[in-house]
Amino acid sequence: MSVTLCCLLWAREGLADDLSRYEDGVLALLAEHGAGVTSRVRALGRDATTPTEVQVIEFADRAGLDAYLGDPRRTARADERDRVVARTELFEVEPRPLR
Repeated sequence: MSVTLCCLLWAREGLADDLSRYEDGVLALLAEHGAGVTSRVRALGRDATTPTEVQVIEFADRAGLDAYLGDPRRTARADERDRVVARTELFEVEPRPLR
């Protein structure tokens, strides 16, 4: 059964571009884990309450999600992530058909 996640990311002050570069790197690993980004957007005119970036990611199954989260290439970048990401909210969502 597929797993779809919504990820809200807030950059540390002045590091929005660095956050995007970090995400470019770790999101590139998704395909190897049976996943892909279905939507990735960046906020315009944001304030402290608005996330810098919003992503919707779909995994073929929970095993792929677990493998991605534990991927040593991703976890090795924890220091970089901590430097650029101030806050993350990650939650499972259900895709809905467009009307």
